[in-house]
Amino acid sequence: MNFDLKEVLTASMILFAVIDIIGSIPIIIGLRNKVGHIQSEKASIVAGILMIVFLFVGKKILNLIGIDVNSFAVAGSFIIFFIALEMILGIQLYKDDAPETAAVVPIAFPLIAGAGTMTSLLSLRSEYATINIIIAVLINIIFVYIVLKSSGRIERFLGKQGINVIRKIFGVILLAIAVKLFATNIKGLF
Repeated sequence: MNFDLKEVLTASMILFAVIDIIGSIPIIIGLRNKVGHIQSEKASIVAGILMIVFLFVGKKILNLIGIDVNSFAVAGSFIIFFIALEMILGIQLYKDDAPETAAVVPIAFPLIAGAGTMTSLLSLRSEYATINIIIAVLINIIFVYIVLKSSGRIERFLGKQGINVIRKIFGVILLAIAVKLFATNIKGLF
């Protein structure tokens, strides 16, 4: 047990930026308009379970299919990079068919616990104590639940411009995370 408040806060902020639940409010609102009710509890619990399970078995799964952590992290850095570009430039690179329900797919996976989040978890695991990462995941899942539950009120409070500003700020943070993840792991490939 190596609890470290600094590690918890740092890991929480990294996951918060990668998950970008605030920046996803427009997506969540669009899904709510398409499918009606969003199952906030189910989406949050499933995303939390996926993240914690991947934290423990992600590296083993990658090894099983012959992918090393550095390759996964570099690939994930590209995904995070493109997500950041979407956020900063206000474009949509990834298009998905409209879902019939909005809980597990697409909210829990890939919106919350997507490739960027999974890559970040593996990267965090190499730097921080597991208990601190788990606490950071739980903090983020609680925040995700609150945002999912109150997305309509948040939209009214922040307004379209406020959401766009927050989205761009976290886009720049994500871009920096993608560059750091790429630079750190590209050396391990050669």
